[in-house]
Amino acid sequence: MTDDIRWQQRFHNYEKAFLLLERALSIATPSEVERGGIIQFYEMAFELAWKLMKDYLEQLGYNVNSPRDAIKQAFQAGILDDGQLWMDALSDRNLTTHTYDESKAIEVVASIRTHYFPALQQLYRRFNSEMN
Repeated sequence: MTDDIRWQQRFHNYEKAFLLLERALSIATPSEVERGGIIQFYEMAFELAWKLMKDYLEQLGYNVNSPRDAIKQAFQAGILDDGQLWMDALSDRNLTTHTYDESKAIEVVASIRTHYFPALQQLYRRFNSEMN
């Protein structure tokens, strides 16, 4: 398996998670359980997003050791438009992975809708066009 194929395979997995998140976000007023699902789909999509960036950057010759490295280097390489937004997304992803607080869940879902999903969507569109 070449590195070129690796990022493409990662993109297909990212696409599945991204589309699940997109569907979940179509629920206008999610219940507590649905909010939990949105957060879970977000965590999956974010995890695959940084790994997609990592695989793609490594194919270009970069050395990537962590999600933070992937975000910084992807921003420097022009893959991401807003590096700080992605760092904020990383912080919220880390927070939701380790704790569950209903008021924080409501805040995170709002951030996913207004900030993080559009960033994930921009990444999806960029790599989708790269695939075609």
